[in-house]
Amino acid sequence: MRRSGTVLLTALAPVSWGTTYAVTTALLPPDRPLFTALLRALPAGLVLLAVTRVLPRGGWWWRSAVLGALNIGAFFPLLFVSAYRLPGGMAAVVGSVQPLFVVGLAALLLGRRPAPRTLVTGVVAALGVSLVVLQGTGTLDAVGVLAAVAATASMAAGTVLTKRWGRPDGVGPLALTGWQLTAGGLLIAPVAVLAEGAPPALDVRAVGGYAYLALANTAVAYWLWFRGIDRLTAPQVAFLGPLSPLTAAVVGWAALGQTLTPVQVTGMALAFGAALAGQLGGGRRRSFSSAEKNRRKDSMDLTDPALRR
Repeated sequence: MRRSGTVLLTALAPVSWGTTYAVTTALLPPDRPLFTALLRALPAGLVLLAVTRVLPRGGWWWRSAVLGALNIGAFFPLLFVSAYRLPGGMAAVVGSVQPLFVVGLAALLLGRRPAPRTLVTGVVAALGVSLVVLQGTGTLDAVGVLAAVAATASMAAGTVLTKRWGRPDGVGPLALTGWQLTAGGLLIAPVAVLAEGAPPALDVRAVGGYAYLALANTAVAYWLWFRGIDRLTAPQVAFLGPLSPLTAAVVGWAALGQTLTPVQVTGMALAFGAALAGQLGGGRRRSFSSAEKNRRKDSMDLTDPALRR
């Protein structure tokens, strides 16, 4: 029951992210992906820093910068480039292969082959999401597709390294989230100013959209995500990722007047089933202190059932 609760709370993060595409296209100024990424990341990071009042120490300054770049600084701009240039569901479909990216990176870093069932489950998840979005309208944009692929790879690498490094003694997931959001936002800021110039004028709808993205969609959702990485295996967390494009499709149907065909409903069932299957087979886990986990990390695989931070 305890692990089930962790899975459910972690799942709220990709469900929240699935609303990003609808909010971006319906409420935010057009053609400002970097400015949108900046306002999503930096205010949320500063709020969490003010709440936790904990700063990195020692090697965690550069680790936070690396994780912030992968999970936030690169991921957010690439995500919004794809969101602006592709239909929401199509932009999200590439995220469905994130479990395969995570499994591949774990094998590359740790030299251990993934279980065949994990690979099959990842392929089924990607197939299911593809059935959902490829029935939608819209044309493919090469830049948008490349941005979506790069965003998925960046997030997968950030997930693997977040699991690999854990967190310092006495530091909770909320502080770790604040470090990464702040570092990522500071990386985005100069690029946004150079590439897009002065901020655009914002109406009430845009202010509401940015507030939602910064607080619920980022500060809270990323805290739940990193909390999940801390307590579950990396593949388990990654297999919750397809819930994001499924949510985007449901939001498009419910709020934007889009239709869902029987093929899309079948795809949803496949992807949701794969997300559930990705949570199975974890077995019982032993708990370790942060110091012990840091001593053991070099000898442990990300898919090791005993690795629970």
